[in-house]
Amino acid sequence: MNALEHFAPLPLQEGFDNAGLQVGLTETEVSGALLCLDVTESVVDEAVALGCNLIVSHHPLIFHALKRITDENDVQRTVVKAIKNDITVVSMHTNIDNAPQGVNFKIAERMGLENTRFFGPEKCVADLTGGSGVVGGFAKPLTASDFMTLLKRKFDVACVQANQLLRRPISRVAICGGAGAFLLPDAIRKGADAFVTGEMHYHEFFGHEQEIQIAVIGHYQSEQFTNEIFKEVIEHACKGVKCFLTKTNTNPIGFY
Repeated sequence: MNALEHFAPLPLQEGFDNAGLQVGLTETEVSGALLCLDVTESVVDEAVALGCNLIVSHHPLIFHALKRITDENDVQRTVVKAIKNDITVVSMHTNIDNAPQGVNFKIAERMGLENTRFFGPEKCVADLTGGSGVVGGFAKPLTASDFMTLLKRKFDVACVQANQLLRRPISRVAICGGAGAFLLPDAIRKGADAFVTGEMHYHEFFGHEQEIQIAVIGHYQSEQFTNEIFKEVIEHACKGVKCFLTKTNTNPIGFY
């Protein structure tokens, strides 16, 4: 936990968030760490099967306060299962979204962007400066059609939600994983040719034809490689801890 919070300090999280320790004890020796996007009953089962007593997730298992712990919904059942199996659950959410080399930098890396840096609102914690979005550029500009193909290939996306395809080359790209529509105006002001995020509302697509290429790839798809960051941090700082990337697909949205 110290290693993860050194990389992405909890004060970097947004005020609405609930990152950090979710369930369990912190003084137990780690038998193994299962790294994931979401914590579900199936993920806890996977941890048990792998002999892991630690789960590190991106999305908090407990986001809204629990008034009771019963079997009435999936969150409560997952908490019960984790406790019964002596599994500690830790979540790094908007703090790792906002961290240097965090979620948005990982997305940029997958896309092959260069000279990446923060844009949009910034947060400062001690000597560390974080930000809500990342902007970078392609070494060689792409057509809008080729840009969509790249996104589908790199993020295993069945389809990309987009506004009218841009009729000029795409070089400068702004990124915000997850629900990032709030950064679209900042991306435009930054002079980005394209804005990539995980989800946006219908009306937010209007009025930007040929101004900026909006590309929405899905919330899960945009953040699916966050567990790779966890792995890099833990294996660097905690030698000998076995880390496993989850094989459980927790995306609740399908395309048919």
